Amino acid sequence: MIDKAAPTNFIRQIIEADLAAGRHGGRVATRFPPEPNGYLHIGHAKSIVLNFGIAEDYHGTCNLRFDDTNPHRENAEFVEAIQRDVRWLGYDWGERLYFASDYFEQLYDFAVELIDKGLAFVCDLSAEEIREHRGTLTEPGRESPYRNRSIAENRELFARMRAGEFEDGARVLRARIDMASPNINLRDPTLYRIRHGVIHHQTGEEWCIYPMYDFTHPISDALEGITHSLCTLEFEDHRPLYDWVLDNISINCHPQQIEFSRLNLEYTVVSKRKLTQLVEEGHVEGWDDPRMPTLAGMRRRGYTPASIREFCRRIGVTKSEGMVEMGVLEDALRQDLNANAERRMAVLHPLKVVITNYPEERVEELTAANHPQDESRGTRTIPFCREIYIDAADFMEVAPNKKFKRLVAGGEVRLRNSYVIRCDEVIKDADGELIELRCSYDPDTLGANPEGRKVRGVIHWVSARHAIEAEVRLYDRLFRHPTPDAVGGDFLEQLNPESVLTLTGCRLEPALADTEAGTVYQFEREGYFCRDPLDTAAGQPVFNRTVTLRDTWAKIEQQQKGS
Repeated sequence: MIDKAAPTNFIRQIIEADLAAGRHGGRVATRFPPEPNGYLHIGHAKSIVLNFGIAEDYHGTCNLRFDDTNPHRENAEFVEAIQRDVRWLGYDWGERLYFASDYFEQLYDFAVELIDKGLAFVCDLSAEEIREHRGTLTEPGRESPYRNRSIAENRELFARMRAGEFEDGARVLRARIDMASPNINLRDPTLYRIRHGVIHHQTGEEWCIYPMYDFTHPISDALEGITHSLCTLEFEDHRPLYDWVLDNISINCHPQQIEFSRLNLEYTVVSKRKLTQLVEEGHVEGWDDPRMPTLAGMRRRGYTPASIREFCRRIGVTKSEGMVEMGVLEDALRQDLNANAERRMAVLHPLKVVITNYPEERVEELTAANHPQDESRGTRTIPFCREIYIDAADFMEVAPNKKFKRLVAGGEVRLRNSYVIRCDEVIKDADGELIELRCSYDPDTLGANPEGRKVRGVIHWVSARHAIEAEVRLYDRLFRHPTPDAVGGDFLEQLNPESVLTLTGCRLEPALADTEAGTVYQFEREGYFCRDPLDTAAGQPVFNRTVTLRDTWAKIEQQQKGS
């Protein structure tokens, strides 16, 4: 049994009851069955964490199975990306890697069995005609004129379909159930269709007929001995068909399908079709664009596996559809990064400061903690010299209000991990633009603040002589509306034109020069940033903003609601 301290939900309660009753031989076996027609997204993470997590907690197994029954949109790139993402999240399927195509021969045999039982027939209606015959929610469907073909004729036609004698769309194999059923999914659904001219990434050109998902899924589950088949709510109406298939073929395993609500996250779309559109039409730079809700994009942006797993734990598992605030995801990320990301200093909008009373050739190595709350992470040295950079936003000639705790003309401020400086002179160009500050430092203030001296605040800085130049990308939300799918019109109209701002000429402390790609740091007072694992700009490192230090969007939304 699971540890009683672990979070519970209705699915775990069902499993607990099954184990107590001795169902499934006391086994728990789940599966994660993605279709390899795109990259995994944050919605898939919920299913991954649920399926693999349940298997771990109940000492069971979880299979990774690719639903590769539609080769027109599937390829090996997506197969590899999905495996990479599941591993990155922290889960291992061991030797339990399967493809629906592994079962194509068995699926064909089961289809023939249905034909022999009078429960399946070859239909010559076109896809449009089948839709017309299906009926509506209030009106029953009409039987196909081919529904009462003999078993022998259906067997022959299905064999000829497999042999490639018919063109795409000429014939399909349909289940023979009930055209008057109130559940439209039971109105003689299609089981097989013809697909010529495609090379399947696993089976090549061996097959020209492919089974439908509703036929493939239950049989694949049963062949693998799955006990609990966990699906999102859109498959709830398909459950009677799931059970019908297994009840009418010769197979000795009948998994239980259980549905849960899918993840709906603010400011995102998780429709594979729409994500594919974003990529193929060039609205983003690819599936791993840091603005995308794909796991590849989130990894590149600096999200951590632990933060996504924690997010999935927080939102829980229910049968109620709802919208999850983006702040929940970002808070889980901040919590993880605050505890684990080392600190560094970076100046994103450099303003040069010359410390006039500091010796020109002198360089000091100052000591700074890598993490202020974790001494085990040790310290690093930061070079300090006569010329430094501070952020332009940390200086104003005259303080705009009492809350401005940074440097002003004639005022003092402490440099982080360094000395107190005073602004003595402001240098401007011929157009009156600020280009440089002349300051003086107090050599007695390293690590101390003399009594009686009032310092406005503490600001970050880097040595002008030693800093590395970098490109920094400030990523924001891809859509400007929290529910881009629900606004009406084309969802692309809700794209945020300011979803990325690229800053060049940023200055970073030299400790960031040789950092490993993908490592996330807190740039003090700026946010959390990840070194991009793919891009280098003109020989300079590129850092992506993972998340801000605070939920600034929440404040904006609150202001908008109050206006």
